[in-house]
Amino acid sequence: MSDNKQNNTTQDETALDGSDQFAVRQDKLARIRENGEDPFSANWDQSHTSSEAKKLLSEDMEEGPEVSIAGRIVAFRLMGKASFLKVLDRDGRMQAYVRKDEIGDEEYASFKKLDLGDFIGVKGKLFRTKTGEITVRAKEYRLVSKALRPLPEKWHGLTDNEQIYRQRYLDLIVNDESRERFRTRSQIIREIREFFWNRDFLEVETPMLQSVSGGAAARPFRTHFNALDCDFNMRIALELHLKRLLVGGFDRVFEVGRVFRNEGLSRRHNPEFTMLEAYQAYTDYRGMMELTQSLIQQVSERALGTLQLERSEGDVIDLSGEWREAKYKNLIIEAVGREDWFELPKSKKLEKAKELKIDVDPELEDFEVTNDIFEKLIEHTLVQPTFVTHIPKELCPLAKITQDDESTIDVFELCINGQEIAPAYSEQNDPAVQREAFMKQVGEETQELDDDFLLALEHGMPPAGGMGLGIDRLVIFLTKAANIRDTILFPTLRPS
Repeated sequence: MSDNKQNNTTQDETALDGSDQFAVRQDKLARIRENGEDPFSANWDQSHTSSEAKKLLSEDMEEGPEVSIAGRIVAFRLMGKASFLKVLDRDGRMQAYVRKDEIGDEEYASFKKLDLGDFIGVKGKLFRTKTGEITVRAKEYRLVSKALRPLPEKWHGLTDNEQIYRQRYLDLIVNDESRERFRTRSQIIREIREFFWNRDFLEVETPMLQSVSGGAAARPFRTHFNALDCDFNMRIALELHLKRLLVGGFDRVFEVGRVFRNEGLSRRHNPEFTMLEAYQAYTDYRGMMELTQSLIQQVSERALGTLQLERSEGDVIDLSGEWREAKYKNLIIEAVGREDWFELPKSKKLEKAKELKIDVDPELEDFEVTNDIFEKLIEHTLVQPTFVTHIPKELCPLAKITQDDESTIDVFELCINGQEIAPAYSEQNDPAVQREAFMKQVGEETQELDDDFLLALEHGMPPAGGMGLGIDRLVIFLTKAANIRDTILFPTLRPS
C-alpha cells in the first residue's frame, strides 16, 4: 500500500469542512457508545513497536510470529472484503491487512467506519506482501481512542508556520522530518550528558528564580513571589551559580537548563531557550577549546553518524581534524581593510561602516560599533568551525584579561555555520578585578551587580575554564533547521 492511495474511510466526510467533519465524528462517537462499546480504552496490550515487529520477519520467511501493534491510523485503502491501513507509532509506520472473512462481518462493518486519526490496536501474524512490505494480517483489532477532528490533508499538510508552531502535535503527526528532528534533538542532549559524565563532571541544577540576574547582559523577565512579597527574575544565564559551586569545591560541574531573556524574536532567537554551561577547575580557555571541539565531534558522530555535514546551500561542513583559530582583531582588520582600525576614533569607524554599507547605530559605544561590524560583516562567513579568540574586554566582564594585550580577554567564541554557538573563557577569579568589571557594566545599565556572587568569590575560586553552548543553535546546525522555532517543540507565540 502506498501512502498516495490513502482515503478517509467515511466517504461523506470528503466534501465537508472541519466543523462539519467534527459533527460527523461526534455522531459516530454517539453510535459507538449506544452499541455499548468504549471508544476510549484504558489500554491495549502492545507487544511490539513497528520497527521491532519488522525485525521479526527475515528475508527468507514467508510468515512471521504473531504481534500486537498500536498507533494512529494515517492511511487507508478500502476494498470490498479486505482493506489495507497504515498505523503510526513512535517508531514509524506499520501496515496492517484486514479481511472480512478473518474478523467477521460485524467487526468488518465497524472497521470500515473508522476514520483517519483514530488510534487502534491490531493483533495478528506478520507476512510480506507481493510488493515486499512487511504487514500484520489482522485477526483482531480494536478502536482504542476516537479522533474527533480530522488530520491535515496528507499532501497539503500544514503550510501555515503559525499553525505548525501553535499545533505542534499535528506537525509531528504529518511531518516525518519534524518528528525526526525532535528525536535527534533528544539524542543530542543525551549524548551531551554522556560526554560530561564520562569526563567526571557533576550534573547540577541551579535556580531559575533569582533575585539578581547575572552572567549575561540581557533584559530579564520579572515576576512577583507572593509568599515572600518580593520580585524575582527568571534567570538569563547559568554561570554565576555554577561558579559558586567551584568555590564550594565541586571542580567539574555542568547544567543543561532553560534560560529566559526578555528580548526580540528572530530566526535565531526565542525568549526561552536551552543552554549548556560547564565549568572545570585547573584549566583555562585552551582547555575549554579541546573540550568543546571534542564534545561537538562526539555528539555529531554518535547522534548523526558523521562528521561531514551537508548544508542546505550544498557545501559541506567538516567537523573532523583540528579547527581553525582566528583572533578577533585580525578578522576585523582583514574585513575592514584598515590596519589602524583599533586606533581610529568612533567617528571614523562609523564612516567606514557606512562605506561598507553596514547600518550601525551611532549611539553605540566604540567597542559595540566594532562588534556590530563583526556580527554583520564577518560572522555569517564563518561556516567551517572557527574559534574566534581574544575578544575586546568590554564584551564580557567575567573573563581573564589577556596578559600580553590588556584590551582583550582570554575568550573564544566558536562559530559554525555562520553563527556563534559556544563562547568559553579563562574565568576571572580575582574578586577585586571582577568587582571593578561589574561596576563598569552596572554603570552602563547592562547588568545587575550580584553582591552575593562577589562574596562567594572573596572566599576563593580556583583557576577555571568555563563554556556555554546554545542547544537550540547546535540543533539548528546539526539538523539543518531553517529557524530556531523548528528546533523548539513549543516556541513562544502571541496568544491566539
